Amino acid sequence: MDKGDIFVVGLTGPTGAGKSTAAEEFRRQGYIIFNCDAIAREVIDGSPSCLKELKEGFGADIFFADGSLNRKRLAAKAFSSQEQTQKLNRITHPWIRREILERIEKIRRQGGGRIVLDAPLLFEIGLGPACHQTIAVLAPKALRLRRIMERDSLTEEQARARIQSQPADEFYRERVCMCWDGQEKPEILRRMVRDITRKGKEDGQYGEAPKTK
Repeated sequence: MDKGDIFVVGLTGPTGAGKSTAAEEFRRQGYIIFNCDAIAREVIDGSPSCLKELKEGFGADIFFADGSLNRKRLAAKAFSSQEQTQKLNRITHPWIRREILERIEKIRRQGGGRIVLDAPLLFEIGLGPACHQTIAVLAPKALRLRRIMERDSLTEEQARARIQSQPADEFYRERVCMCWDGQEKPEILRRMVRDITRKGKEDGQYGEAPKTK
């Protein structure tokens, strides 16, 4: 890579599939990781206009008495139906996309680098065209259900609602350059990351242009 160049990997997939394991190995291989969920929280909390739209869309009770966002209550409403999830996305996605693209451009101006967008909603937010390569980590629903119940301290009902709000595996398969099996042992996922980064270095490139459906 020449100075000022960037290479962006879009790492996506449904919650609980194992994406975080792959992202951490990319970090070890020298990639800059953009945790898009964390960036989304920063963007929403830092934007009075976005918070106002959320209040209008989901009601004043999604806020605590001190005015801060009650994320659990918002999530309960937003994941209660596909229509509500789409409403949340319409409000928040333009703000999130703008911020992430600005951060990518900042890396370019600072001299370039290899970036991973760790983004469950990579395509829904509209970040697919910003990626040179896209990877989805997928896993069976039963395994994902158990993982997110343990990880996020959710009831089974809450975990199922979150899973049902996300696309089917075919959505990812139709859009990404490659799919990885997230039910494999963590070391296998890590080896996949190491293999793909090593191949990129050997070839002098880091993957094909992404699909942009």
